[in-house]
Amino acid sequence: MVDMMHRARILAYSGTFIALIAAGSWISIPLPPVPLTLQTLFVLLSGIVMKRYGAIPVALYVLLGAAGLPVYHNGTAGLGVLLGPTGGFLIGFIPAALVAGLAYEQKSPTARITGLIAATVLTYAFGVAWLAWSASLSIYQAILVGVAPFVVGAAVKVAAAYAIGKRVA
Repeated sequence: MVDMMHRARILAYSGTFIALIAAGSWISIPLPPVPLTLQTLFVLLSGIVMKRYGAIPVALYVLLGAAGLPVYHNGTAGLGVLLGPTGGFLIGFIPAALVAGLAYEQKSPTARITGLIAATVLTYAFGVAWLAWSASLSIYQAILVGVAPFVVGAAVKVAAAYAIGKRVA
C-alpha cells in the first residue's frame, strides 16, 4: 500500500511541477539570446519537494515541449527550441533537478545550499556549452550573454528556493 501511495504522490507532484515550470516560463524578461524566467525556481523546487524524483517532471516538461506543446518560454515549443540557443539550459534543468533532489535527501543545511548552488551552476554549464556551440560563440562570449546578466537573479532564486524548502521539505 505504501508503494502505491508513493507512486501516486510522484504522479501528483509531477503534474504539479510540470504545470509550475510551464507557468514559470511565461514569467519572462526577454534578454537576448536567453530570456530570464522563473523556470529555474520551479526546477529547484521540484528537487526540494520530490528529492531525487524531482528530475521526473523536469524531464517530462522538456519532452512535452520537444513534442510540440507550447510550454517553453513565452509559449514556444518544438525541437527547434532545444536546438536553438536556449536548448542547453532546458536540458540542464534535468540534472539540476536531480542534484537539488539528492542534496535535499540530506538533512544538513550546508549540503542543501551547496546542492542548490551546484544545480544552478549545472544548468548554466549545460546552457553555456550549448549556447557557445549553437551560436558559434567562444565560451567567454557565451558566459557574457548566457550567465553574467542572470547571476543576481539566479542567486535570488536559490535563496527563494531554500527559504521555501525550509517550509515544505
